[in-house]
Amino acid sequence: MAVNFEMLIKNIIKPLVMNPDDVVVKILDEDDKNVTIQVIVHSDDLGRVIGRGGRIASAIRTIVYAGAAKEGKRVQIDIDSY
Repeated sequence: MAVNFEMLIKNIIKPLVMNPDDVVVKILDEDDKNVTIQVIVHSDDLGRVIGRGGRIASAIRTIVYAGAAKEGKRVQIDIDSY
């Protein structure tokens, strides 16, 4: 069963932010081994998603990496705001 990275990341991030409707998750590039994902949140929520010292962003990446490892893929997640 394939992992839906977009839905996984949205389900993790939406409860953390004050503006859940502004969360956008896009797969920028995907091939057999690599997936590049861009996460865009409201500028007021960027600190909530990254966390103190990057701990929350690191935890999100760890969860997504675990799902990707099951499929033999590598994931790169870019977190931005607008």
